[in-house]
Amino acid sequence: MIYGKSMAREQIAPTKSNLMRVKERLVTAKEGYDLLEQKREILVMELMRKVEQVKLLERDLDQGVETAYPCLKRMLIVVGRERADRLSRNIKYSFDLREKRVAVAGMTLPSLEVRLPEVELKYSPANSFAECDETVLEFFKLLKILTELAAVRTIAWRLAREVRKTQRRVNALEKMVIPTARDTKVYIEAALEEKDRDAFFTSKLLKKKGVSGSNA
Repeated sequence: MIYGKSMAREQIAPTKSNLMRVKERLVTAKEGYDLLEQKREILVMELMRKVEQVKLLERDLDQGVETAYPCLKRMLIVVGRERADRLSRNIKYSFDLREKRVAVAGMTLPSLEVRLPEVELKYSPANSFAECDETVLEFFKLLKILTELAAVRTIAWRLAREVRKTQRRVNALEKMVIPTARDTKVYIEAALEEKDRDAFFTSKLLKKKGVSGSNA
């Protein structure tokens, strides 16, 4: 029997039990699609917020660079490269870099946490210049922006990956799972209806023959 055009359906027997299973699978797939679509929208909105944060931090970074490097240039002119190099050799800071978990859009994503040390002017006052102090302070501000930017970018990258993964699942349900289940349901229903019609006409024909036989 031919039921219209060929359909992307499962190759299963057109039975009532299979029809029930296909209907249940179709309902589950549609519910899953709705949930995943909601999740995708939430992820996209959260991603856009992080992208905006990245843009703001990048703007702050550009401004920080425009301030910090001229300070460094002025310091090198006033102090001299050799003296600045000698001063810098005795200056060391400890930075605490670790991974942390961040709750975003109902998920726990890995991010970065950088704990900056307190700003200390570690060279002796006798060797200190205002340009040195200013340079250290400006580069600490720059470092703070960089660490914040790295953390936000990490979350944005993770969110983008989750968006792509969720979109693939949405596409699979929309273009494959749901159409296959729906076409299989239509096929089984049509086959069962035709089977019922055949049984009905066969029953009527047998009754008619039975009546004719009794009259004979």
